[in-house]
Amino acid sequence: MYVSIDPAHSRAAAPSYGTLAITPRLSLVMVVYMTGPALMESVRHVLAEPLVEEFIIVDNGSSLADAAWLRELARREPRVRLLQGLGNIGFARAANLGAAAAKGESLVFLNPDAFLTPGAIAALADAGRDRPSPCIVGARVFNTDGTEQRGARRGEITPVTTLLTLSKLSATLPPLRRFEIHREGEPPPPYPVDTPTISGACFYMSASDFHVLGGFDEGYFLHVEDVDLCWRARRQGGSVLFQPNARIVHVGSTSKENPLVIEWHKGRGLVRYFLKRADSKRRKALALALAPLILGVAVGRPLLRQLRRGRMGRPAERLAAAAPGA
Repeated sequence: MYVSIDPAHSRAAAPSYGTLAITPRLSLVMVVYMTGPALMESVRHVLAEPLVEEFIIVDNGSSLADAAWLRELARREPRVRLLQGLGNIGFARAANLGAAAAKGESLVFLNPDAFLTPGAIAALADAGRDRPSPCIVGARVFNTDGTEQRGARRGEITPVTTLLTLSKLSATLPPLRRFEIHREGEPPPPYPVDTPTISGACFYMSASDFHVLGGFDEGYFLHVEDVDLCWRARRQGGSVLFQPNARIVHVGSTSKENPLVIEWHKGRGLVRYFLKRADSKRRKALALALAPLILGVAVGRPLLRQLRRGRMGRPAERLAAAAPGA
């Protein structure tokens, strides 16, 4: 089913689809924005998974060809519910809208450039049974070359660990290795384990747990909303699990958006997250003091890469457009 939404009313309520013949047990939510060729492959894998009884696609912006393809898909595939006409409202807000529209008792959130493998969803659902609620279960994420991708199992994310990881000091200086956030270099556990932070590229929650947490914090536009969700689940006495037996392949970097803009949003999100979780004046002061450095390191990496490749383009104008109030 294809639904066009007036952006002016998208916050008020999810669209009504009427009564489904059978209430789905599991709904998969995917937010799309200028994804490119990986989108069709990702959709194909989702539709090949019988446990996905409802497939919610929220189109934040696609090429004319991809938008038309999505509409045709929604018309011929009864499991697909397509929400278009929103404009780019940010990942968190779009994902919340998709979750509100979903009818399933359980939810899986999947990036549009990530490919499910057989058994992945069953493994995610199995890991979440009889765990402290609210419970989030993240998948093990692989690059296309078969190596494990960064971000699917991460430690506690603080201003200090973030700076040391972004600057690669925690990876290169042995005394600082205990501050390294990423754990993909460690041997994978044989079973689901508690992990402070999993990847938003693919994760499972019951719909009731997602709504108890209030969904994603819509103050994040792109990136860090998954970190925030994990922190809130743990703070409420719930559990965050890394399921090594749920495997997905994540292409990554498929968006046509300039990497500078993406990293700018990531840096802004990290600053917001650290200020949000600061529970004392001292920690808030530390977060404020480190904010310019975090933003600088986040944006500096893609900037240096573009300088080396001679593809600077017009980053200043792009960053200005991404800045608050633009």
